[in-house]
Amino acid sequence: MIREMIAILDFGSQYGQLIARRVREQNVYSRICRAGTPAEELAKMPLKGIILSGGPASVYQPNAPRCDERIFDLGVPILGICYGMQLGCQILGGKVIPAKSREYGRATLSIRDKIDLLATLPDETPIWASHGDQVGNLDDDFVTLASTKTCPYAAVRHRTKKFFGVQFHPEVSHTPKGQVVLKNFLYDICGCTGDWKMSDFVADTVNAIRKQVGDAKVICGLSGGVDSSVVASLLHQAIGEQLVCILVDNGLLRRNERESIVATFGDHFHMNLRVVDWSQQFLAGLAGVTDPQKKRKIIGAEFIKAFKSEATKIENARFLAQGTLYPDVIESGSKDGNPAANIKLHHNVGGLPAELGFELVEPLRDLFKDEVRQVGEYLGLPEDIVWRHPFPGPGLAVRVIGEVTPERLEVLRAADEILIDEIKAAGLYRQISQALTVLVPVSTVGVMGDERSYENVVAVRAVETTDFMTADFSKIPHEVLGTISSRIINEVRGVNRVVYDISSKPPATIEWE
Repeated sequence: MIREMIAILDFGSQYGQLIARRVREQNVYSRICRAGTPAEELAKMPLKGIILSGGPASVYQPNAPRCDERIFDLGVPILGICYGMQLGCQILGGKVIPAKSREYGRATLSIRDKIDLLATLPDETPIWASHGDQVGNLDDDFVTLASTKTCPYAAVRHRTKKFFGVQFHPEVSHTPKGQVVLKNFLYDICGCTGDWKMSDFVADTVNAIRKQVGDAKVICGLSGGVDSSVVASLLHQAIGEQLVCILVDNGLLRRNERESIVATFGDHFHMNLRVVDWSQQFLAGLAGVTDPQKKRKIIGAEFIKAFKSEATKIENARFLAQGTLYPDVIESGSKDGNPAANIKLHHNVGGLPAELGFELVEPLRDLFKDEVRQVGEYLGLPEDIVWRHPFPGPGLAVRVIGEVTPERLEVLRAADEILIDEIKAAGLYRQISQALTVLVPVSTVGVMGDERSYENVVAVRAVETTDFMTADFSKIPHEVLGTISSRIINEVRGVNRVVYDISSKPPATIEWE
């Protein structure tokens, strides 16, 4: 049972979920709510405080998102961040104007008042700003807590209302003391006790699943990755035999992947696991296709057909469970006012049409990858599953650049197996967040056996990240890279060159397609 909660009103910020995550890291439960959630709805929650997120709009625009102004009469503290600060100040009598000098990136916060929100911070501290508007003037109802070189009201509080505002982002890692600011708000201002644990999330989610599905059957697409494995385990704990797992063998899996999944979940965990071999249909649909978005659409369509072929055999199946995470949602763009651009298609977000005939169960939709791993550990999943690197839904098809053929897939499978073997042997697997090989559709000149050759290029990609929304390339020791390269070139027929991808995300994505 959740005893205390912070509600985060989301005004379309890319950082909305990150705020929720930072709050949870302080052992306080948080929930993202739509910007206009009525005050009476919030009052029904075990509310300790409210955070107003940032957002891309200007508060003085006619159609700018607003909150219910009655939330300022609920008696709980409110923290406004960026747009949220501007909106709160405007509602409480301040004026918001376009800034003469916009702040994007690093700035220095000069603190005037260290009471409450900014307690224990040094007189000056680095922050991360991202705003073109700012509060232009405030009356005597407000106290200025801090400023920057170009922003006189970088942090404020109201004298009588429990409202605090910051014109910077305490939730991002680029604000080193940001967690101190949030901790001050949660504990000193809101009076939170910090008694929320991942076990509470599991218990609440299990109860929510039972309430949602009743006595119906739930189908879970099980790929063996951490996301689908955790979803399957949560559902199995919640509804037992009502869960039916389906593994679609799309012909795009890694070496021995199908056998490993069957052994783990069917034989060891005794889940009802059915395997659908749809590999011929997938490969036939991908024949001659080189455009990455077309690949994803074809794979998504075949995935639905494969599921339907088995789902029609399952009596009383009404629900489909998915391991959708928040980065999947935000990268695919949202219909709910989220300004995120559509970077890539995710078949488990937008690719399942209504005619599939199932309602969705998405218990991980509000979590980041590291939080999902915490759930997996709590549920007792094996370490090699909990810490398994992510693998894309479309499988190796998006790592074979250009046309997907059985021959090119075999080249990539062999290279992939060598990469994973060597980073495990070097003790780097847990340090690296995701590692993969990419088959590039370029033949380069080489010399093999005293003869000139024109053969394939394999790119190695390894990144380190906490949330998969930003990532940096892994600094794998050169001797390990040398071993990986040597083994791939010598053991994988048709490859004469290996390169290492040193791009960060952004601007690059983790996958190549």
